[in-house]
Amino acid sequence: MNERPELTTNTNAAAFRNFYYLKEELVQFCRENSLPTSGSKQELTERIAHFLETGRVLNSQAQRKASAVIGDINESSVIEANIVCSEKHRAFFKDKIGKSFSFNVAFQKWLKSNAGKTYADAINAYYQILEDRKKGKTVIDKQFEYNTYIRDFFADNQGKSLDDAIKCWKYKKSLEGHNRYERSDLIALT
Repeated sequence: MNERPELTTNTNAAAFRNFYYLKEELVQFCRENSLPTSGSKQELTERIAHFLETGRVLNSQAQRKASAVIGDINESSVIEANIVCSEKHRAFFKDKIGKSFSFNVAFQKWLKSNAGKTYADAINAYYQILEDRKKGKTVIDKQFEYNTYIRDFFADNQGKSLDDAIKCWKYKKSLEGHNRYERSDLIALT
């Protein structure tokens, strides 16, 4: 087993990609090396890997798009391009759906990919997302490796504790390679 290399300018890009680093560690490396610190963990990882491979700065692709100015929202209003889930939107959905409404990830993605549809369509989509969630396992985005690992750990280990899951996660992320749960990770509990 190779030990996780310290993240420095001398770190090999391939080795860097094979180990788990916290977002805070990636941001710190970017600060120390005058790289942009904005973006998701995946964007930071790509930026650092490019820097380690080439010595050049990969500019941040995240440029804020101007959000549309929105007036009053009603069910026949059209979902604007580049929608930002604002307090005005939250108030509208809470009024129509109820106090339990929240901007879950699946709904935010739906809104962002359905500009041009109506807010009535959005309300129907929200209820459909809740129904789909009841029927099965929800998809956890790639950047949430910890959440995916913990969910998969418990699916395979009824009766184990969260402390057990965290011990196995810490063991797994210290290894080279992927960070998905495997039964062999239970060695961390012995």
